Amino acid sequence: MPESVEHPHPDARYWSLSPDCVYLNHGSFGPSPLPVRRAREEWSERLERQPMRFFCREMEEEMERTATQLATFLKTQPDRIVLVDNATVAMNIVAASLKLEPGDEVILTDHEYGAVRNVWQARCAATGARIVTATLPFPLSNEATVNAIEQAINPKTRLIVVSHVTSATASILPIADICRMAAQRRVPVCVDGPHALAMLDVDLGKLGCDFYCGSCHKWLSAPFGSGFLWVHPRHHADVRSPVMSWDGSIAGRPASWKDRTNWLGTRDPAPMLAISAALDFMTPDRIRAFRVHAHTLIADARRRLLEIPGSGPFCTAEETDFVSMAAVELPQTGGWKPGYHGHPDELQIALRDRHGIEVLMGCWKGRRFLRVSAHLYTTRQHIDLLVNAVRELL
Repeated sequence: MPESVEHPHPDARYWSLSPDCVYLNHGSFGPSPLPVRRAREEWSERLERQPMRFFCREMEEEMERTATQLATFLKTQPDRIVLVDNATVAMNIVAASLKLEPGDEVILTDHEYGAVRNVWQARCAATGARIVTATLPFPLSNEATVNAIEQAINPKTRLIVVSHVTSATASILPIADICRMAAQRRVPVCVDGPHALAMLDVDLGKLGCDFYCGSCHKWLSAPFGSGFLWVHPRHHADVRSPVMSWDGSIAGRPASWKDRTNWLGTRDPAPMLAISAALDFMTPDRIRAFRVHAHTLIADARRRLLEIPGSGPFCTAEETDFVSMAAVELPQTGGWKPGYHGHPDELQIALRDRHGIEVLMGCWKGRRFLRVSAHLYTTRQHIDLLVNAVRELL
């Protein structure tokens, strides 16, 4: 084992997690390192010192500067990225912008995030369109995944919505291949990508999608409330915000498609502007270190959890199928009942209340799973505590 998994990584000192908690759910809510938190606070302080100047003269310019830095990280042009609060807001903007009529269809996969499905169910209900669910192979394979989505396409298909990295099943989907296939069929693609940033190299200049919805508060460790929407220029004129405000530049800047989302009423943009600090902190060297450190720990956790009778590899058959987050199927012991939104699995509650371990558990298509995440602050001891506690409770 590398030394970094036996002892805290040197960069763990930048996080200030509660000492009474073993935090293994960065994939859901990733806390920020101290330099990023300070940057967010400084932006809020700057706003409070002179709100009129900040909102009416400075904010749009600063958001554009941050978007430009983020565009460089994502290997794309700045005029294709707008900052928003998170991927959910971005997805709502896409839904509000897509023209749908009765009988039209939107394809989602059976691995899609519940909140995203809710967004499109609401949009389809309002327009008379409908969702078509593409059932992906189990276990997953790249070629079969692309084929399953392609088979769901028909002349009524108006959009494909697909996760870059799935939430519940923690699977990396072949987005470039999906986009290539969809382009041949002339169907636009919207990628739900909050888990991909920093976990993977995201090259939006080559990916081939039409929309990309991202959150920066996960592996990039920007503040909560920081995300972006990437839109191909062919769709800029169609972009509409589900929140109506001034629909134009407050600072008198030249008109842009971003005007519809930059000003959504009075809000503190500090989390979005602190994306720059996260990009400064998560240097290429630190990202590489994070990936190696996290993967080593997660692979170890997965191997040991798979030793539990009745467990299984779920959707990631090989250790090369994941980076910093993996899910393992657990046995449905005792009187197990599937948890649901707001009511977690009883094992998740026991891990939290009896052992101080925060980790995600859930039920996907009748399968009970545990999803474990790691970042630079995670240690081998954290993994030991999790594995021992799961064995004890099962």
